[in-house]
Amino acid sequence: MSTQTLIAVEAEAAREGRTGRKGRAPRIRMERVNWSGTIILILCAVTVLLPLYVTISMAFKTTNQAVDGNAFSLPAPFSIDGFVQAWNLTKFPVGAGISLLVTAGTVVATIILAAFASYAIVRNWDRRLFRYSFFYLLAAMFIPFPVVALPQIQLTGRVGLDNPFGVIILATMFQLSFSVLLFTAFLRSIPLELEESARIDGASTWQTFWRIIFPLLGPMSATVGIFAFLYAWNDFMMPSLIISDPALQTLPVRQNLFQTQFSNNYNVSFASYLMAMAPAIVAYLFTQRWVMEGVTQGAVKG
Repeated sequence: MSTQTLIAVEAEAAREGRTGRKGRAPRIRMERVNWSGTIILILCAVTVLLPLYVTISMAFKTTNQAVDGNAFSLPAPFSIDGFVQAWNLTKFPVGAGISLLVTAGTVVATIILAAFASYAIVRNWDRRLFRYSFFYLLAAMFIPFPVVALPQIQLTGRVGLDNPFGVIILATMFQLSFSVLLFTAFLRSIPLELEESARIDGASTWQTFWRIIFPLLGPMSATVGIFAFLYAWNDFMMPSLIISDPALQTLPVRQNLFQTQFSNNYNVSFASYLMAMAPAIVAYLFTQRWVMEGVTQGAVKG
C-alpha cells in the first residue's frame, strides 16, 4: 500500500470519527430556553430593583422634587441635603456604632456557639441526649419572638440586660437553631478519618476542633455569619422592646423615633433608609461567593 493510500485512509477515519458515521454529520441538540422560569426570575428581579431605584432616586432629590408626585423621575439636580439632614436628625454615627456592636457580637457568638453545638451533636448522634437536643433546637425555629416577647422583656429588665448586650444574647439564641441546622449538614460531609489521624498524633478534642474542624467550616461560617448579620442589623422589634434607654437604640429604631421629624421631607426619609441598608448590601455583595459555596458544600456529602 502506497503512502498516498495510507494518508487517504487516515483522513477518512478521522472524518468518520468526527461525524460518528460515514458521510453523516452529528446532530447538535440545541438547549431549549425555559421561558417560564426566565419570566419568573425577571419579575422577581424587578420587584427588588424597582424599589431600590426609587429609594436611590428619592434620596438624591431636593425637597421640592421629592413631593412633586413623580417618584420615578431622575434627580435634577442631584442633591445631598437629604443625607446631611438624616445624618444629623438620627445621629447616624451613634446609631450605626451601636448597630455595629450588636451585629458583630451576634455574628461572632452565633458562629462559635453553633459550631460547638453542631460538632457535639454530629459526633455524638448515637446518644439520645444529643439527638434530642438537635430536635429541640429545630423546634425552637418555629417560635417567633413576639410570642415570647413579654417574658423576655421582664427577664432582661430584672437581670439588668435591657441594653445592647441583652439584644446580643437574645439575637444569638434566636439565630442558634437555624445555624445549627446548617452546621450539622456541613459537618456530616467531613470524614472521620481526619479526626482519627489527629487523635493518633495525640491531639485532644479541643485541639482537633480548633485546628482541623473549625478551619474546614470556613464556607459555612461565612453563610451563618451573613444570615446573622442581616438579621441583627435589620432587626427592629427586639431592640425597640429590650433596650430601655433611647440613647442606646440601634439605627432602625432611631429612624422610627425620628420619623415624625422627617414630616413630608421624603428625600430625608429615603436618604436615611439608604444609609441604613447600605452596609447590609455591601456585606452581602462581598460575601455571597462564600454563602453559595457553604450552601452547596453542605448539601452534598463528600
